[in-house]
Amino acid sequence: MENRKRDIQSRQKVAIDRLRTSFLNNRIAHAYLFDGEAGTGKEEAAIYFSKLLLCGQPTEGVPCETCPSCRRIETGIHPNVTIVRPDGQDIKKEQMSSLIMKMTKKGYEAGRKIYIITQAEKMNTAAANTLLKFLEEPDGEVTAILTTNSYQTILPTIQSRCQRINFLSPQREDMIEELVRRGITASMAASVTSITADIEQANELAQEDQFAHIRKTVLKLIEASDRNVNEALLFIQSEWVSTLKEREDIEMGLDLLLYAFRDIVAIKAGLPSTLTFPDQQQVFNNMSMKMTYSRLSENMEAVLQAKKKLKGNMNRTLLMEQLVLNLQEGLTLV
Repeated sequence: MENRKRDIQSRQKVAIDRLRTSFLNNRIAHAYLFDGEAGTGKEEAAIYFSKLLLCGQPTEGVPCETCPSCRRIETGIHPNVTIVRPDGQDIKKEQMSSLIMKMTKKGYEAGRKIYIITQAEKMNTAAANTLLKFLEEPDGEVTAILTTNSYQTILPTIQSRCQRINFLSPQREDMIEELVRRGITASMAASVTSITADIEQANELAQEDQFAHIRKTVLKLIEASDRNVNEALLFIQSEWVSTLKEREDIEMGLDLLLYAFRDIVAIKAGLPSTLTFPDQQQVFNNMSMKMTYSRLSENMEAVLQAKKKLKGNMNRTLLMEQLVLNLQEGLTLV
């Protein structure tokens, strides 16, 4: 854990330095939006910044890590720090209402109150609107920290009320090299580093049977779609729904499908890109000759729309069948 903290502070030096500077200059914003890919240490940085804001004896913009306040934040029991995470698949209005009630009532210790909302892009509309009202009129000395790996899906009205802090991703090539050194195949390393920027999480993901099944299923769907629509629809009903049962698995499958089309674009354009599926280069090259850039762009947009629909209550089999029909339109010779 300590090694991971040091790694994040070193890798995200620009972001951490910005937070330290705002603390040293006594210019603390009432709301921050930590933006970066999954695995870039946003929540760890939020905890670190919370310690700094409440530390009993900080030194040159660094929390001491040993005072009662720092220790309680580390263990998750500080009464002035509240963390909100998705309840199931999203963050609900009731969670925001409960948070605001807690933030506005008495009984806290002296000092700043801090609330951290992780995966803020998963707030449903009602939750986001409830939070927006509180952001517009914060009560007392309160600091909000929202984390997201999908900045563009955050309400613009929330974006405008937060100070954005960007978290940089490590070089994928370096991560792939490290994973290969650990015994992961180059093709699997390329796939998992498209999903997360956290080397340890990528290593774990590469060794999970379920991720391997999801990756294989996505490639089989692409192959079926390349042949004919009926085979692709049959594949959805027979294999996709039985392999990707959980919403998180479907979302990951859609991400990999999106990255596959991105690979095809890179191959078609001859770009020196680090592919997500380097082992499929010949297959994707053949597909690239059948598809225009415009159609590839439309296909990627179709996958993005499917991801949005996934957050709703749409039947998941029907969602995938509609997606397959949309993708099939793109397989015309050019």
